[in-house]
Amino acid sequence: MADTEHDLESHYRAYLRALNERRLDDLVHFVRDTLTYNGEPMERRRYRDMIASDIAAVPDLRFDVGLLVVSADQVACRLVFDCTPRHEFLGFVPDGGRVSFAEHVFYTFEDGRIATVWSLIDRDALARRLRRVSEG
Repeated sequence: MADTEHDLESHYRAYLRALNERRLDDLVHFVRDTLTYNGEPMERRRYRDMIASDIAAVPDLRFDVGLLVVSADQVACRLVFDCTPRHEFLGFVPDGGRVSFAEHVFYTFEDGRIATVWSLIDRDALARRLRRVSEG
């Protein structure tokens, strides 16, 4: 692995550590002022608010690396989650039990900060365990 890729891997792991330690104000060090999330332009504050909302719904949410690939200015990661939603989460109603699911996420970094995010969450794993909000 080239030094720059090693540095990016360390930087990405520091980003996840900040999320897991709930240091969302530190996102300024990891995420550009404006970014693209699943094709939609947004400001860092909105990105932060999305993460904060997930954490509020799932207080024990931890971003754990299952698989990580770094190449030049890109990161691909399979994040694995084993947590207990307390409030509506991603369109599902919690039942007090634990859920396990994965997120496959791809990032492009510019000047050392996240510029683009493509995220795919395994909602089927959630659907097998939880009831959709619309099923009321």
